[in-house]
This record gives sequence, structure tokens and C-alpha cells, in this order.
Amino acid sequence: MPRIKLLSTIMLAMSLSIAISQTALAATEAPYTQQAFAASQHEGKPILVDISASWCPICAKQHPIINQLVESPAFGDLVIYKVDFDTQKDVVRSFGAQMQSTLIVFHGPKEKGRSVGDTDPDSIKALLLKAN
Repeated sequence: MPRIKLLSTIMLAMSLSIAISQTALAATEAPYTQQAFAASQHEGKPILVDISASWCPICAKQHPIINQLVESPAFGDLVIYKVDFDTQKDVVRSFGAQMQSTLIVFHGPKEKGRSVGDTDPDSIKALLLKAN
């Protein structure tokens, strides 16, 4: 009897793991590297470059909005690259960003839009949709 219970528990855990991984098909978030960014562009993926700072109150307001939005199936292919405003100055400059709380969307190699200091969920959603 203990074997059957153990097998049942393992099967339940596996099915829960599969269900969780299937619902986790939302956007992919990764630290920015030029190679990863270029690969996503080459693949024609929708991309969000999130230039933020840990001390930034606007960034702190943006992140939960973005996290909630990307749970939608509409953003399942979105790749999010985090750029640290303080430690990745060369990258910040390469994107022409002047400050933290900058959101830039691309579809493949083409920039489709950007915003700075935006904390309105509807306009952030509209920006992310431009990447699709």
C-alpha cells in the first residue's frame, strides 16, 4: 500500500509540474547581453528592454504592471531584457536612454516604441502590443 501512495504522490507532483510549466508560457525575462538580444532580434521575437534601477520608485511601480500584463497569452512570446541603469551604462547609452524607467519595445530588429517614466497600465499595455 505505501508504494501505491508514493506512486500516486509522484504522479500528482508530475502533473502539477506540467500544469505549472504550461501556464508559465508567459514572457521570458533575462538579464541583457548583446548576444542574447541579437539572437532574439534575429529570430523576429517581440522584445521589451527594461532599463531600470533598484532605487527608482517609478521602476518599482512599472514592474508589477509589466509582470501582470505579460501573464496574458498575448505576450507569450515576449522576451524581456533587464538593463541595470547603474551598472550597464554602455548598454544604456547604446539604446539612447537618458534615464531609468525607460521601456523600449522591438519586433525583431526594429524598434517599435519607447516610453520613459510611464506607470499607466493601459499605456504600458499599448506599448507592449507594439512589439507583437
